[in-house]
Amino acid sequence: MDDVHITVEGDTFDLIALEYYDDEKQASAIMAANPAYYSTLVFEAGVALIIPPAARLTLPETLPPWRRKT
Repeated sequence: MDDVHITVEGDTFDLIALEYYDDEKQASAIMAANPAYYSTLVFEAGVALIIPPAARLTLPETLPPWRRKT
């Protein structure tokens, strides 16, 4: 089940990805789940964003083994 994140003033997709996935490079997964906010750079407070489960993330093939959380 997806989590929901309620933004605080100043949130960005990469900061949210760092909080939920410990990897700011997964911001694209959050962006894909929230297409209405794709062009938002900095969020205002109170926006509800869908956060996909980490299990559904696609890790790049070039990611070193010690960075993979499997």
